[in-house]
Amino acid sequence: MPAAESEDDASTTGPRTTAVHAGRADIRARGLHAPPIDLSSTYPISGMDSAANSVTEFAHGARVSDEPVYARLYNPTVANAESAVADLEHASDCVAYGSGMAAMTATLMAARLAIVSENPDAHPHVLAVRPIYGTGDHLLSSPMLGLDVKWVDADDVAQHVGPETALVWIETPANPTLELVDIAAIKEQAGEVPVCVDSTFAPPVLQRPLDHGATCSMHSATKFLGGHGDVVAGVVSTNDAEWADRLRHVRVVTGGLLHPMAAYLLHRSLPSLPGRVLQAQSTATDLAERCEEHTAVQRVHMPGRSEQADLRARQMSGPGTMIAFDVGTREKARNVVESVELMTAAVSLGSVDTLIQHPASMTHGVVDEAAKSDHGITPGLLRLSVGLENADDLWQDLSQALDG
Repeated sequence: MPAAESEDDASTTGPRTTAVHAGRADIRARGLHAPPIDLSSTYPISGMDSAANSVTEFAHGARVSDEPVYARLYNPTVANAESAVADLEHASDCVAYGSGMAAMTATLMAARLAIVSENPDAHPHVLAVRPIYGTGDHLLSSPMLGLDVKWVDADDVAQHVGPETALVWIETPANPTLELVDIAAIKEQAGEVPVCVDSTFAPPVLQRPLDHGATCSMHSATKFLGGHGDVVAGVVSTNDAEWADRLRHVRVVTGGLLHPMAAYLLHRSLPSLPGRVLQAQSTATDLAERCEEHTAVQRVHMPGRSEQADLRARQMSGPGTMIAFDVGTREKARNVVESVELMTAAVSLGSVDTLIQHPASMTHGVVDEAAKSDHGITPGLLRLSVGLENADDLWQDLSQALDG
C-alpha cells in the first residue's frame, strides 16, 4: 500500500494554498479531484508472509507497509487527512484519533512508554501548566494512566524537570481564559524533555507550535479543523520520527483510530480553514471591543488585548476567534446563556456558527474548585466561539442578553 505523500513544496506555499492542496498529491496522481472514502474494515491479502510482515510493522508504529491488512492498522482516507494536517503544521508526521481526548490520552501513554521502556521501575510524571481543557485536567489528575502530574507555573518548569519527567503539557491559548504560554520559553526550560502543546484554540493558520520548539502539537480536530460541527476527531503532529512511531503504536494497540468518514469530513474542511478563521477573527475582534464598552461586562479576555500582546505577536499571526468575558456572577452568566437567540448555547468551538457556554459549570465543571479559582475560571466567566455570522447581528443578540 503506497504512502499518502505530502506535496513536496507544501511548506513553501502560503497557508491558504497549503490548506487547499495539502494531502492531495496521491489523490491527484490517481486522476481524482475530490478525496475518496475507503470504508473497508478489512483488506484482502496478497500472501500470508507479506501480510504477517505488515501486521508486525504496523504493530510497532509504521506509517505504511506493503499490505493494509485491517482498518485499525491503516486506512488511506485517514492517511490523506493526516498528511494534510501535517503539511499545515510544518510537521513530518500526523497521527489521527477518534477524538481530541483520545489524542491526548495517546500522547500521555506514548510519553510514559518512552520512560518505562528505558527503565521499567521508573515512576514517570508529567509537568502541566493550568488552565487547560477541563476533561484534560481531569485525565491528568486521575491515576488511570499510571502518570503522576505536577501542576506548575509556566515560569517554574525548569526547577521541576527530572530524569522521570515524561512530558511537559501546555495549552495555549488556554481554555477558557485565553491566557498565552510562551512555547519557546517552555521548551528552553524543558531541555531534552518533550513538550506537547494543545493548540486547539489556535489552528495552524494562527499558530504552529512545532516552529517554536514543541515536540508535539495536538488539536481537538472536532473544533476549527473540522469546523462545521459534524466531526469528532483528534490529531497529533510531530517532526520526531520516534514519537510518531509511538503514537501510532498506541493507536494500533488501543484501537483509538479515526473513522474514515470523519477523516473525509476533516480533510474536506481544511481548504476553507484560513477563510473561516480570518473572517471569524475579524468579527471576534469587533465583538471584544463592544463587550469592553458594555456596563454588564467586567473584563474581556482575548489574545493580544492585554499585557501579553508582544507574546501574541511573536507566537501567533492573529488573536483568533475566541473571546471570554466576565459578567460577575453565575446568575448573570446563566441569564446571558439562556437569553441568546441567534447564538447557540453549547459546548465546543471553532464551528461556522457562534457558540456560548459557561466554563465553570460545563467544560471545566470537573476541575477542582480551588484550581478554577486560582486560574481565573470564575462563576461569571462566559466563553464565546465566534462564527461566520454578521457582527452586527451577533452583537444585537449578545447585547440584548447582557441587558436582560
